Amino acid sequence: MPTQQLDYFASLVSEDEHFPLTEAAIAAAQHAYPDLIIQNVMDELDLMGDKVKHRVTHEMQDIQKLQILKNFFFKELGFGPNRNDYYDPNNSYLHSVIETRRGIPISLALIFMELGQQLGLNIKGVSFPNHFMVRVSLPQGEVIMDPLTGTSLSKQELQEMLDPYLDAQGYRGELQLPLSAFLRSSSSREILSRFLRNLKAIYTQQERWERLLGIQQRLVILLPQAIEEIRDRGLALAQLDYIRPAIEDMQKYIDESPEATDLDEIREQIIELEQQYRHH
Repeated sequence: MPTQQLDYFASLVSEDEHFPLTEAAIAAAQHAYPDLIIQNVMDELDLMGDKVKHRVTHEMQDIQKLQILKNFFFKELGFGPNRNDYYDPNNSYLHSVIETRRGIPISLALIFMELGQQLGLNIKGVSFPNHFMVRVSLPQGEVIMDPLTGTSLSKQELQEMLDPYLDAQGYRGELQLPLSAFLRSSSSREILSRFLRNLKAIYTQQERWERLLGIQQRLVILLPQAIEEIRDRGLALAQLDYIRPAIEDMQKYIDESPEATDLDEIREQIIELEQQYRHH
């Protein structure tokens, strides 16, 4: 397992205060693209940033800068959704999105946010359910933008997007949460964890266990308190017949999560793995 790349990823995400989100998201692809040179991708983003910076002046208001950036990003560069193959993992990897101009909300948002920050805009990511959003703070007020198209969304439109999620989660009646609870800016760590969990879901669905393990290792590094990510790394290791480390991860989960509802299931997995190990 390429420990050098994992060590580099760990160094990027170790502190919340200095968290290079774009670089960490690019680096996350190294499990699938081990020859990827991160600095080259950062340089491409800087070139895009320089290009758009030449179109704005100091006198311009932020709302004008935002309009110029949207025009540059969506119309001139042609960034947008990959409608043909939404669940292609390359829609997440930033180096690939830059090359193809096709992505999903969170990957497009990361590139748009990077360029916006280079223009001095106060721009943040919002972990809205089922559809990542971008939030731009302007003197005129807050703008919530769909990173697939650049469209600004009204409160009514956002509420309509949220309602199916509230219904599915049972957040109704006394449990009803206000729209504003879902529109707060997310931290870099929260954004990167959502980014990685998207890939986790895709690779689990596709049963690509080696790829899944690469993502899972990074989730364990990113979220050291999330014991369920250690369990899931164990499950990925088990799929690849790395039996001893799989058992260690699952045992750690059992030891540290006495209240978990799936302990019997995990204990059974351990018994099966130990039997496998003895037969090897």
